[in-house]
Amino acid sequence: MLRIETRARARALQLLYACEVTGSAPVEAAGGLARLTGPQPRVLDGAEALAAGVLADREALDRLVQGAADNWRIERIGIVELNILRLGIHELRLGVTPPKVVIDEAIRLGRWFGGPKTPGFVNGVLDRIARSLGRL
Repeated sequence: MLRIETRARARALQLLYACEVTGSAPVEAAGGLARLTGPQPRVLDGAEALAAGVLADREALDRLVQGAADNWRIERIGIVELNILRLGIHELRLGVTPPKVVIDEAIRLGRWFGGPKTPGFVNGVLDRIARSLGRL
């Protein structure tokens, strides 16, 4: 059984993806997400809070990704991978969750939703950012 925080991260990623693909606001995309979360409002609330935090600070998060992803322009990074990185950086910057947990959870999201090289890419970028932020 997955922890509520893990499910909230996965749902936040799905919410961010839906917003990116459809161009809709998080509130509009959350309707379908509520059906996925079922009777657990804490998962939906956590997902909405994470997604809102990422969307509110997306430009700064993208600058950090650009600085840490050697030889990768932000436009070349896939939507799923970019949103996993944004979520991870957002949580690293909040400082509530231990950095190793943030990175492990982002790698898990990469395994679930990304391609075969996503976990390694996410690990490398988030490790570099965590170190630059003084979190590791």
